[in-house]
Amino acid sequence: MVVGGGHNGLVAAAYLARAGWSVLLLERLGSLGGAAVSSQIFPGVDVRISAYSYLVSLLPDRIVRDLTLPVTLVDRAVASYTPLRRGGRTGGLLVGREEGPATAASFRDLTGSDAEFAGWQRFYRRLGTLAEDLAPTLTEPLLDEAALAGRLRDAGLWHDLRERPLADVVGDHLADDVVRGVALTDGLIGTSADLHAADGLAGRCFLYHLVGNGTGRWRVPVGGMGAVSGAMATAARAAGAELRTGATVTAIETRQDGVTVHWTDAEGGGHAVDAGHAVSGAAPAVLDDLLGTAPGPRPSGSQLKVNMVLSRLPGLRSGADPAAVFAGTVHIDEAAGQLDAAYAQSAAGQLPDVIPFEVYCHSLSDPTIVGDTGLHTLTLFGLHTPAELYATDPAGTRDEAVRRVLAQLDAHLTEPLAGCLARDADGRPCLQASSPLDVEASLAMPGGHIFHGDLSWPVAETPEQVGGWGVATAHPRVVAASSGGTVRGGAVSGLGGFAAAQHLLAGR
Repeated sequence: MVVGGGHNGLVAAAYLARAGWSVLLLERLGSLGGAAVSSQIFPGVDVRISAYSYLVSLLPDRIVRDLTLPVTLVDRAVASYTPLRRGGRTGGLLVGREEGPATAASFRDLTGSDAEFAGWQRFYRRLGTLAEDLAPTLTEPLLDEAALAGRLRDAGLWHDLRERPLADVVGDHLADDVVRGVALTDGLIGTSADLHAADGLAGRCFLYHLVGNGTGRWRVPVGGMGAVSGAMATAARAAGAELRTGATVTAIETRQDGVTVHWTDAEGGGHAVDAGHAVSGAAPAVLDDLLGTAPGPRPSGSQLKVNMVLSRLPGLRSGADPAAVFAGTVHIDEAAGQLDAAYAQSAAGQLPDVIPFEVYCHSLSDPTIVGDTGLHTLTLFGLHTPAELYATDPAGTRDEAVRRVLAQLDAHLTEPLAGCLARDADGRPCLQASSPLDVEASLAMPGGHIFHGDLSWPVAETPEQVGGWGVATAHPRVVAASSGGTVRGGAVSGLGGFAAAQHLLAGR
């Protein structure tokens, strides 16, 4: 039995069915994919939006090959662009996918010399080496600390990310406030963390954003995120797995020789199925509830997600070509000092006056999601807005957060973004916003945490985990496959489902 039809559940189902196991997957929602879905969310607007997760980096090529997934991922021409004003002058920091003369000139124009670009290149060369060495281990049995360090050519960087504040590690290489902020944001995507703390929260998030497939490149899936989970579902069905939607699991009973999974169908009918094992793609807190055990600390998501459809791209006051820079990550108010100020306010229980965020236009890289409509998508992801800030007035706080980020974005545009929004069939602007509480309500992710909880370092933390897959639970017949329930879970990677299947197939 596989509980949950998100991408990890689908990967586990596919691997186990291919190995000859009898597999029944149960998904609460009416469709598969969990957070990796594409939807037409605006009435009358024929555009497929990646409503929750939106880019792919950590999905290993091995999983794509093993399951023969027909997934096409395309690189964005521009890695990032940061519009800004400095010294009364409007400009921007451009980082190309290939860091050639234009990138070097952009760094020079911002900082006045070539020193910062040299530091940037040195830092990301080191990260590239770490990614090349670390990525292959993600689909192997867990190593202990000493064995893993022995496989790394830059064990010093691995040690620093684990033991030192991320702000200090980045500060060893970069001096400019804006440049440091561009690097540091990878430690905050979906994670509310103090960049100056040595607790590893930001370091773990940063690492997972930089190691995917040995390159760390974040790519756009052609057809949207639903094409990724759809391919996984097709692979599972082709191997013989039964995938059932509208099936809400209500309890998991454990016994020495197996489990009994209780669930209700869309009409409210009750069912119980006996199985040798249960694989849980649900968040750890949800699994605790199903098992009737006391849950751990409640996770807290920290993001603001805004999905938009535009009738046209807005111009930039810096003069940069919007059709070029919006294809990459556009950083807004994410200088290092701004990240620190926003964290301090959010940690004090206040919605930040200036919310750091970034925006992407996926239709520039993948026009298939908009067809021949002439429209564009725009995705906004805000940082440092933890779930607790929305508790007293969920809708009002979300609306205020949206108002702030749009005003911040407008400060860099030649016209208000509101005038560029397409209209749906009812004449309403095509803008949909989700707080962590909205994500929780839609996807049953406790606290709206997109990783289901704090990420783990991809290494065995106990002697018992060495040589295993990091998916065991307190019940031998129940195996975790979710992002936060596994040692190497996180983002749309399939690593949790892969590890769960390998654990069962190895008889561990």
